[in-house]
Amino acid sequence: MVSYMDYTSPSTQYTFDINKSPLFRKDPRNYINVLGVKQLNTLENVSLLDIFLSTSNIVEPHYHQNAAELVYCISGAATVSMLNPFTKQILNFNITPGQVANIPQGWWHYEIATVDNTHLLAIFNAPTPEVILGSDILKFTPAAIMSHTYSMDEDQWKETAAPVTPSTYIGPAKDYHKGKKSSSYQQSTPYSYYIQQYQQSPYFQKY
Repeated sequence: MVSYMDYTSPSTQYTFDINKSPLFRKDPRNYINVLGVKQLNTLENVSLLDIFLSTSNIVEPHYHQNAAELVYCISGAATVSMLNPFTKQILNFNITPGQVANIPQGWWHYEIATVDNTHLLAIFNAPTPEVILGSDILKFTPAAIMSHTYSMDEDQWKETAAPVTPSTYIGPAKDYHKGKKSSSYQQSTPYSYYIQQYQQSPYFQKY
């Protein structure tokens, strides 16, 4: 039983249209809808994100401070990656329809669509999925702290972090394939290049 819920109340909710609850929208093929206790008041310790992605789009690196996450592939295909904080290895799980990847609470992770029309369901064991986003950490931590910590020139750090948009959720930016430059690299570099470099890392572990 949900202790806070009065099941005799006319405000008790048993159904909800998650399509009417957007969390983030990049474009018509890349967006996230959310369902939690704020949307459906009879939920207890469960919530979810309904995620739609096209090829090479990524749910940005982040972690959930209040819940574990079970990622279920409805359609398409994706790679779910997470940093094991005990071994310091990046674990990569390729999932297709009917397959899942489980992410423990507080683990740094991200999801990349490997084909178009990828549909993922992220299920959490909490009434509302809370999140700390990589883009917010990069943007809101003072440049003086970041540059001092990592022995960088402060102006260099500011230039490097300048293109980062807070609360990105789904990257890359819409103009990614238009050949626009950031301060440190050509953003039109093929996605396959980054995957190749990533797989050559000594911290890469594939399942």
